[in-house]
Amino acid sequence: MNIDVQQEKKSDEAFVFEIIKEAFQDKEYSDQQEHFLVERLRKSDAFIPQLSLIARFENQIIGHILMTKIKIKNQGNTYDSLALAPVSVLPKFQGKGVGTQLIKEAHKKAKELGFDSIILLGHKNYYPKFGYKQAHTFDIELPFDVPKENCMAIELTKGALKNISGVVEYPKEFGF
Repeated sequence: MNIDVQQEKKSDEAFVFEIIKEAFQDKEYSDQQEHFLVERLRKSDAFIPQLSLIARFENQIIGHILMTKIKIKNQGNTYDSLALAPVSVLPKFQGKGVGTQLIKEAHKKAKELGFDSIILLGHKNYYPKFGYKQAHTFDIELPFDVPKENCMAIELTKGALKNISGVVEYPKEFGF
């Protein structure tokens, strides 16, 4: 598939809303509210327009990815990172590499913008192929109870998480 990945425009938002809604409507691990989360995050201080990307195929938007600013905090320090959430692909295009292209391009853009790491809550068998490892191996935890195999992190810059430990602090828009 010849997919074009580009920054989302304001005029894309209504299409993206529907794509996210459709992508998660039958997923058992979803609360089917991801489309509303993206709306809230776009209005937040955590939003980075360059990290809200769409995938186009034959002039149709078929996928979306969003990364937003988060913090990793411990007793004395605060570190900047990104949250990857969500990655959405229309069901008829899932399993065709669209998500892979979105993730790779988002990683590239995040690194260009000076970000060194990304944290996510996701499918334990999907994200390791991009280099994600269980976050606890970096001594990073989420602020809620979740199976450790679903909480993952990646260093975009080698050693970026080496001396960082703590609990992820999400923007209030996540609702945690």
